[in-house]
Amino acid sequence: MPEPVIETTQLRRVFKSRKREVQAVAGVDLTVSQGEIFGFLGPNGAGKTTTLRMLTTLLPPSGGNARVAGFDLLTQPAQIRERIGYVGQAGGSDREITGRRELVFQGRLYGKSLAAATSRAAELIEMLELENCADRSTGTYSGGQKRRLDIGLGLVHDPQLLFLDEPTTGLDPQSRARVWDEVRRMHDRGTTVFLTTHYLDEADALCDRIAIIDYGKIVAEGTPEELKRAVAGDVVSLSIDGDQQRALDVLSDEPFVRESRLEDGAVLLYVDRGEVAMPAILRLLDGSGLRLVTIGLHRPSLDDVFLRQTGRSLREVAA
Repeated sequence: MPEPVIETTQLRRVFKSRKREVQAVAGVDLTVSQGEIFGFLGPNGAGKTTTLRMLTTLLPPSGGNARVAGFDLLTQPAQIRERIGYVGQAGGSDREITGRRELVFQGRLYGKSLAAATSRAAELIEMLELENCADRSTGTYSGGQKRRLDIGLGLVHDPQLLFLDEPTTGLDPQSRARVWDEVRRMHDRGTTVFLTTHYLDEADALCDRIAIIDYGKIVAEGTPEELKRAVAGDVVSLSIDGDQQRALDVLSDEPFVRESRLEDGAVLLYVDRGEVAMPAILRLLDGSGLRLVTIGLHRPSLDDVFLRQTGRSLREVAA
């Protein structure tokens, strides 16, 4: 197995005010292996960014232990900062400065000579396809150009571990696709990527492994396929003309139904083989005098995983 580049044990963060305490991260255990893209998936407010800020030494933990890039989070933060890159949600470029100058300046902050920083900036500009805007002030950049520049600023010192906090939030589909391409290229070059997101398709498309966090706790962890297989089968969704509870009562005790629930005015049935179950479902509804309005079949998704673990739809929570 590859060496772990992140290891945490019961990592916690509590925010205190005069009136109460808020446990934003409630004992997170994580292991991220070298060279993988690790996704931290969850709704806004689940604890993703707080965890990431602790791992990047920007926020002290309230409890627990962690090692990042081979160093102790509490006692060796300087060594960690030398070996990681961090791209926050807000970005860090100055609107009045050109992208090239920002990259050179970042390289100088990491101790590079002017010649080395200039050379590295040119390399990143080409790699991130910023040639057409590199010598313009960043205030003129599109959202996608700004985000690619932010990634470049995180890569100036060639870190072994890159943290990306919601890297495609607010981007149009074309810009999101280009950022995804850059993440894949970094992965191919051996960079370990720790990615937070609330986009299901992003986590599914990019990540080797995923941890789902909700209310500050890890509720599921594994590869996207492992998590989806854990849902156990296909999902049949249906609605009838009338009280949906009647359909749920008729169908939920059938031997081919593993799980069932009502969600957003529809009946959800988790079955082994949807193509076999659907004819039986139609016969049962007809025999019970229930008129079917809609029916659909789909394979388990990461949203189904989140729904099964938390009782809520991640799509609805994110919206």
